[in-house]
Amino acid sequence: MITMEFLITCLVLVLIPGSGVLYTVATSLARGPRSSVVAAFGCTLGILPHLAATVLGLAAILHTSAVVFQVLKLVGAAYLLYLAVQTWRNRGGFALEESDDGEGSGNLVVRAILLTILNPKLSLFFLAFLPQFVTVGAEQATTQLVVLSAVFMAMTFAVFAGYGFLANLFRRAVMESPRVQSWLRRGFASTFAALGAKLALAER
Repeated sequence: MITMEFLITCLVLVLIPGSGVLYTVATSLARGPRSSVVAAFGCTLGILPHLAATVLGLAAILHTSAVVFQVLKLVGAAYLLYLAVQTWRNRGGFALEESDDGEGSGNLVVRAILLTILNPKLSLFFLAFLPQFVTVGAEQATTQLVVLSAVFMAMTFAVFAGYGFLANLFRRAVMESPRVQSWLRRGFASTFAALGAKLALAER
């Protein structure tokens, strides 16, 4: 079930930068390493509905329903574009003070969860990926899927948090350069927009 092949595949997949990694890195630069851990946690929680859909077989419905896929895909793309606009319009510099109040952390988690949930391809990915590592004919197939999912989520959180801490190493240099801040803000906004466009144009 949990083989070296599975672990290596998972590691490669979560290491590839996507919207979750981008959000975690941006959060680390803006609010500090503790907030980036909160963002990573939110992105990890956002995986749960996709995993539940896979385990319960709902992903199969998504796979066969073009309408459901299109709606969820467009909503996800719209949310990424919203993040792009918000990031681009934020003319304030990154703050050195960390803001870890309850409300702020809650907003970070909610945004991260939405960012991850509104990606229909994630459910299709798990539908195609996880069953490959379930023992053929196993009576506890559902239990195996849950265990595999838990391992993937743990690895996702660890890697995303690692990205956040790595970004924090360069944080002070970013804080001391308004020009770097401006380029980063535009870069993050452009990348969110590009990811949104890619999702909107994605084929099933």
